[in-house]
Amino acid sequence: MRQNYMLYLFLAPAIILTVVFKYVPMYGAIISFKDFSPMKGIWGSDWIGLEHFTRFLTSPNFGEIFMNTLKLSVYGLILGFPVPIILALMLNQVRRASIKKNIQLILYAPNFISVVIICGMLFIFLSPTGPINTILSLFIDKPISFMSDSDAFRSIYIISGIWQGAGWASIIYVAALANVDPQLHDAANIDGASLLQRIWHIDLPTLKPMMAVLFILGAGGIMAIGFEKAYLLQTAMNIPTSEIIPTYVYKVGLQAGDYAYSSAVGLFNSIINVILLVFVNFVVKKLNEGEGLY
Repeated sequence: MRQNYMLYLFLAPAIILTVVFKYVPMYGAIISFKDFSPMKGIWGSDWIGLEHFTRFLTSPNFGEIFMNTLKLSVYGLILGFPVPIILALMLNQVRRASIKKNIQLILYAPNFISVVIICGMLFIFLSPTGPINTILSLFIDKPISFMSDSDAFRSIYIISGIWQGAGWASIIYVAALANVDPQLHDAANIDGASLLQRIWHIDLPTLKPMMAVLFILGAGGIMAIGFEKAYLLQTAMNIPTSEIIPTYVYKVGLQAGDYAYSSAVGLFNSIINVILLVFVNFVVKKLNEGEGLY
């Protein structure tokens, strides 16, 4: 450390920020095990153990909320994970640099649109008088109220998420493919390999380690689904499928003021995430010749 103290000084701001904003707030998780009262404070509140966790696990809507969160995350991961890989493989076949840059610009642009704006666009496009229903009116008699249909919520959420993030997520795969030796493709061409054969035997093996790591990280964050989009797309009619753990925590914590209970629900969610991360990493290491996240 004495010899490389300058490097540690460069690293210090990041470490300090991580400790202050990631580790220090963990202290507040204690209220999950207490009958928290703002007047008594964290240490002055009575200890009640796992009562809040039991209350959540035995609540009538636990199964619905838990499965809604799980379904949105799992379907989003399964359907969304291959899309950036496919986009990267397609972009890798574009030889003209100017065309490739323009395509990348179009694909990356949705990532920089605010979630609030995305949700506003969805409400406009899918409204009974919106452009989607205008097109459908040529084939059906009455408009479809997509945003009030609980069965349509998951499809809207997942498809819009893929559209917004797939292009940006493909960057890391495009960068990995840029390191592929062109002589490998030239040799494969000489041997008579087709485009699909070259992708299967050259490009995909190059992406395999990156795919394993990103899949583990994605699976480990299955329960860490975003709050903003689900909450903004919620309506009174689609609550049966749109109510997830983060929106539930917001409602019982900030709106109802039950801070200890909402903290317990959030802590439960984090514990499930950690368990999934360890489990998926173990499975991927078994299937990927010992290569995983750790």
